[in-house]
Amino acid sequence: MSNRSIGLDDRLYQYLLDHSLRESELLRELREETAADPKSMMQIAPEQGQFMALLVSLLQARRCIEVGVFTGYSSLSVAAALPEDGYLLACDVDPEWTAMARRYWQRGGVSDRIELVLAPAAETLQQRLKAGEAGSYDFAFIDADKENYARYYEQCLELLRPGGLIVLDNMLWNGSVADPQRNDPDTAALKALNRQLVDDERIRLSLLPVADGLALCQKR
Repeated sequence: MSNRSIGLDDRLYQYLLDHSLRESELLRELREETAADPKSMMQIAPEQGQFMALLVSLLQARRCIEVGVFTGYSSLSVAAALPEDGYLLACDVDPEWTAMARRYWQRGGVSDRIELVLAPAAETLQQRLKAGEAGSYDFAFIDADKENYARYYEQCLELLRPGGLIVLDNMLWNGSVADPQRNDPDTAALKALNRQLVDDERIRLSLLPVADGLALCQKR
C-alpha cells in the first residue's frame, strides 16, 4: 500500500507498458514516424492515448473536441473509440503536421468522423458557440499553446454538456509548475490555470500524474 502516487523509473514504466498497453500497429507506426520530427516531444504518450480512449468510451461520447492535433495520435485514439456516427472537431493551425494526421485517419477508417479546422482554435471554438453549439459536446482534449489554455478551457466548458469532460495536457509541465523560480510565460499560464481549477465550483477535478500531468475536469 502507498499513501501517495508512486514514481516511475524506466524499469517500472516499461513494466506498465508491457502489462497494459494495447497499442494498434497503426498507432505504433504513427508514433514511430513522428519520432523522426525534431518536435516529437509534442506527441502524447501511448498510455495516455489509451487512457483517453477509455474515458471517451466510459462517457459514451459522440461529439468531441481536440485543441491541438500535431500529427494525430490523440485524435486517432479518440476517434477510434467513438461510434460510427461520432464526431471530432479537430483544431490546429499547422497544415504540415496535420497532413500526416489526415493520412493516418484515412488509414484508420476514422477520417469521416473528424472535421479538421485549420485556424486559431479560439476563433474556431467561438464560432461554434455563436452557431448555438453550447452544451452539445461530451469530451474535449486541450493540448496546444499554453498561454491560451485558460481561454480554451472556458470555451470548451461552455461547449460541453453537464457531465462532459475536459482533459488538459501538460498540467505538471515536467515539474516546472512546482518550481517558484520558473515563471516563463508558458509555466506562468499553467500555474495560474492550476490555481483556478482547484477553486472552480463549476467542475469536478482530478489532477493525475499521467504522462506530463492530466487535469480531468467534469462539468457539473
